[in-house]
Amino acid sequence: MRPRVIVIGAGAAGMMAAGTAGENGCDVILIERNQKCGRKLMITGKGRCNVSNKCKTVQELIDNVPGNGRFLYGAFSKFMPCDLVDFIESRGVPLKVERGNRIFPVSDKAADIVDCFAAYAGKYSRVVTGRVKELIINDACVSGVKLKSGETLAADKVIIATGGLSYPATGSTGDGYGLAEQAGHTVIDTAPSLVPLEIHEGFCSELMGLSLRNSAIKVIDAKRSDKVIYQDFGEMLFTHFGVSGPMILSASAHMRDMERGRYRISIDLKPALTPEQLDARILRDFSENTNKNFINALDALLPKKLVPVIVKLSGIPLNLKVNQITREQRAKLVSLLKNLTVTVTGFRPVDEAVVTRGGVSTKEINPSTMESKLVKGLYFAGEVIDVDAYTGGFNLQTAFSTGRLAGISVSEV
Repeated sequence: MRPRVIVIGAGAAGMMAAGTAGENGCDVILIERNQKCGRKLMITGKGRCNVSNKCKTVQELIDNVPGNGRFLYGAFSKFMPCDLVDFIESRGVPLKVERGNRIFPVSDKAADIVDCFAAYAGKYSRVVTGRVKELIINDACVSGVKLKSGETLAADKVIIATGGLSYPATGSTGDGYGLAEQAGHTVIDTAPSLVPLEIHEGFCSELMGLSLRNSAIKVIDAKRSDKVIYQDFGEMLFTHFGVSGPMILSASAHMRDMERGRYRISIDLKPALTPEQLDARILRDFSENTNKNFINALDALLPKKLVPVIVKLSGIPLNLKVNQITREQRAKLVSLLKNLTVTVTGFRPVDEAVVTRGGVSTKEINPSTMESKLVKGLYFAGEVIDVDAYTGGFNLQTAFSTGRLAGISVSEV
């Protein structure tokens, strides 16, 4: 008799789990609260869907999962990025590799990835629209689910793949945490990860909308004797509340215990130049604008929006002629451009985060199967588990790998 499996949640992990279980001989029902599968997947990577990262070893993947990466050894071992690429391309969606080994569909359309997995899940499972109210558990063994509509569905095995708390408009509202707790599982406190940051300094709001494309940052931890805990080069964005953009989202994942004022971010506005080279560049600009006021002599060096902020922070009178600026004043300007520092006051709300930190404790899940250690026949996959990774496709690879492993595991008698 074919095992009857219920998968809760039709995101990346859920669609993979449902398709895999069905392809391996199970009778699968995939329950999704939305009318369409993969709504959160549709908006990932700014609508382009960074499906994975071209890592060649399991250890390389684990190194990019700061939240309980070792737990994923079994899942990654059985389904690597190369396996995911083969899986997707064999279903008619060509992929490409971009900067940072990030893998995207050639079309740059997340819809192509969603359609691929929705078709896979639809082929091997029956998709039902609904919302699970509770698990049916007897003698520490799952036997089905009860929907909010009152309908009861029997099952031999259940996979919870409901996602976390990020992007709640897509249906990711933490339903799986309540189901896990009902089953006796510990849910580690949730927090945002890969999230914009709120900043103390008011000049960020003056710079709202300004994007820096070739800057560098260092994250400094005051509680660890001002140790630099993260460095990056690339793009960031100033907002009305602070800072955002790819570098900032990645940096947020390293701020494991957020406290107001604990973390500072040093921004190097001219990372390609040494302080000496930058000073020479400024001298050249000043010599070409010798009779101009200071505030009017920086247009070739900085974005227009940034000029008044830098002038104010430098302490150099804005109407001072550039030929009157002293060596000491110029040295302060160089230092400011190489070390524009902002103080982090906190994360933005979790509904603005790319992923959720926290979730079902990995100590209570068998990493070789994704099965609960507390309730027989109950499995977990994806973001509902207490694992979180850096940007670059690692979170989606985690979802697909754990979904694949759960789908294989439920089909084994």
